[in-house]
Amino acid sequence: MNVMADFELPDAMHLRPSRRPVVGHTEFRSAMAAMASTVSVVTARRGDERIGRTVTAVLSLAANPPTILISIDILSRLADLIAKTGGFSIAMLAEEQADLADAFAGKVEAGERFSLGDWTDWPSGHPMLLGSVTALDCDVIGAMETGTHVLFAGAIVEAETTTSRKPLLWQRHAYHGLGGLD
Repeated sequence: MNVMADFELPDAMHLRPSRRPVVGHTEFRSAMAAMASTVSVVTARRGDERIGRTVTAVLSLAANPPTILISIDILSRLADLIAKTGGFSIAMLAEEQADLADAFAGKVEAGERFSLGDWTDWPSGHPMLLGSVTALDCDVIGAMETGTHVLFAGAIVEAETTTSRKPLLWQRHAYHGLGGLD
């Protein structure tokens, strides 16, 4: 299924169909639930509009240039803002920030989400969450449509890391911490 967004994707690459049958939706979701992922909030700002969403589909893409890859629903307002501004920020949440993860996952109305947590702005204007494990500000340097989602490659232009905090993880439909790991 190819879903077209109402914005242009820079340097988009369309995927070809698989040569073999793919697994079903239920099998896919069950398999992916086994994967532990750092819980992050991806945000963008355009003018007075700030928007964000909880994501776990994040990948360190390259060290040169320092690049991260995020997957965002192609029909979402967040994808639209990222495409139009050419940038985004990401906060990798700390174990004690599950309330923020829930809020940006849709359990709190969009207009109220930024009232939770301690937010400021990067020089780019994109939101920056203070107190996260790591916060990054990124310029979009590439994108790829996957049908229902768009992968944005972001060159990391600003980074803040708090080494004393442990990440919030998502696995098997629940939040977890690293436990006794240091």
